[in-house]
Amino acid sequence: MSEVSASKSKLPPEQEDIRAKCFHPSGMFVEFPIEDVETSIPARFQKMVEMYPDRLAVKMGERAVTYAELNQAANRIAWSIFDKRGAGIEPVLLICEHGLDGIAACFGILKAGKILVVIDPSFPFERVGYMMTNSQAGAIVTDRNNVSLAKTLAKNDVQVIDIHALGSNLPEMNLGLQVSPNTVTQIVYSSGSTGLPKGIFFNHRRTLHDARVDVNATHICPDDRIIQFRNLSFSAGTKGLFRALLSGAGFFPYDINNVGLSELVEFLTREKITIFSPGISIFRHFVSHLNGKENFPSIRLIILGCEAISRADIEAYKKVFSDDCLWLHHLSSSEAGLVCQYFIDKYTELDNTSAPVGYPVDGKEICLRDESGKEVDCDQEGEIVVRSRYLSSGYWRNSELTSRRFLADPGSGNERLYLTGDLGRIRPDGYLVYLGRKDFVVKIRGYTVEIGEVERTLMEHPEVKEVGVVALDRERAEKYLAAYIVPRDKPAPTIDELRSFLKQKLPEYMVPSAFMFLESLPLTNGKLDRRALPKPSDKRPALSQSYVAIRSDVEFRLAKVWEDAINIRPIGIHDNFFDLGGHSLAAMRLVSRVIQEFQLELPLKSLFQSPTIAEMAVVIAENQDKALGEEALDRLLRDLESVSEEEAQFLLAEDSMSTGRGDRNE
Repeated sequence: MSEVSASKSKLPPEQEDIRAKCFHPSGMFVEFPIEDVETSIPARFQKMVEMYPDRLAVKMGERAVTYAELNQAANRIAWSIFDKRGAGIEPVLLICEHGLDGIAACFGILKAGKILVVIDPSFPFERVGYMMTNSQAGAIVTDRNNVSLAKTLAKNDVQVIDIHALGSNLPEMNLGLQVSPNTVTQIVYSSGSTGLPKGIFFNHRRTLHDARVDVNATHICPDDRIIQFRNLSFSAGTKGLFRALLSGAGFFPYDINNVGLSELVEFLTREKITIFSPGISIFRHFVSHLNGKENFPSIRLIILGCEAISRADIEAYKKVFSDDCLWLHHLSSSEAGLVCQYFIDKYTELDNTSAPVGYPVDGKEICLRDESGKEVDCDQEGEIVVRSRYLSSGYWRNSELTSRRFLADPGSGNERLYLTGDLGRIRPDGYLVYLGRKDFVVKIRGYTVEIGEVERTLMEHPEVKEVGVVALDRERAEKYLAAYIVPRDKPAPTIDELRSFLKQKLPEYMVPSAFMFLESLPLTNGKLDRRALPKPSDKRPALSQSYVAIRSDVEFRLAKVWEDAINIRPIGIHDNFFDLGGHSLAAMRLVSRVIQEFQLELPLKSLFQSPTIAEMAVVIAENQDKALGEEALDRLLRDLESVSEEEAQFLLAEDSMSTGRGDRNE
């Protein structure tokens, strides 16, 4: 790479000074040595078990296990897998509820020398089935809640292992398999531009390197207690898991499905959480509705990144958290792992509206290239290219895409280049400024979505002739997807029909919030001109349900609240909120406004169970005796407004939004 590339050299003094303060007060930090990167995840985990056998490993709800206990549970699962599948390397699906059992199963699969493929059981059956087929898994590890799904997916000689039905004679001792650092450790599926999820796979060396950089940069120690929001099916989920359990720290999955964000303040304080990694959407809603009296003395570090961070976010951090609390912003991806870090403290002043993603971490080097592949100079825009030996192995069973995105480094035998598709600019002092995506990959409610997958799925609908999908901005700095449809014939399919079709194939966050029907798509030089697509209308869309006007004062008041909340007029009393473009976060906000309008304590799930004005009017009538005082009303409204889109998807039962499986919520 050229002399203008950014590499891991000595950090500027202000970054060194902040990083030097990033320690737990107990001072128990033990460095993660480079030698451990050349082992395996089970070997590193076993080292933690031997060093801290009686330390808390995982706590979720009322259940808590030590490192020794977690190791024993993982060993039993590993022996079961080994007994049924032998020592060969092969993918094993994990379909399990978010919690302690799933964590033990993660380590059990890896201890058995297998490749971990975590599947979120709430995904549509068709998507889960594709992942099963594409991964070519030899076994499915599951729990009692998902064993029926696992048996439906299992074909040929695929074996199903129910961790809640393991034999009592299984050993709790280590299996003792020697796993090479070159062995594939995990396949993570994400949105794919071809319209199908793409599997990204990496080996133990890559995962351990990421963990080492994380642990050593932030000095994670056994006295740290790390909260986790993300499901383990996402790369960020397992990254957080290994960040904690490969350093001897305590891992605290936060079950927002049962607990909700209303309990988060108390949870952070009660459990003395020290490292808070919420994702930017959670962070914004959390801090914006605090009453100013909270104090989080235990939180020493906030980790955020991979999305644009504003000056307002930094100011909120400075206002809410203690003077000893630091902020770590980073850039990472499933393919490249952890790439850059940037530390911020209460005295950091930013010279622009977004925080830089920082300086390359140890083992990673960055350069920028123009469209011709030529490296650009400092302060010029270009595609971010990462050079390292610690990259993803590529795309599972997709050598063509792997060869396009991962290149051999002409100057080295062990390192490769990864073309990120992200745009950036390297400043003269070496730090990277992130400028966004080069292609049509966007962030929707914290999730990465390739627009091509949404477009291709819509094109599978028999009544859709052409389609274009774009990401648009709405209030609160959130993005949403808008789909533009050219129908094959008239009348066009209704919006609720299209939504129902998509929800059978895509996760909820990939379903567009707005649909428009056009005679033709705008083209420039034969290609879709996305900038020329009109802004979605605020008029009532075409639904299967005919418009029915309001009939009572309560329905009139509800209609006004609904129209103001989702900016659609008019709304009929039998129109389904989600067919109008509503999503989980909008539902929570609407319930909050209805509670404020009628000053009644309504069930949180009321909108999902009664998603029309007519049905909600009945709920209000049934709850007339639950009037709220001013203090209780304010507290409830703060709790509701603090929920983010991502948490609302888990917090509320989404039976009305799920059509992929009839026996569980999405």
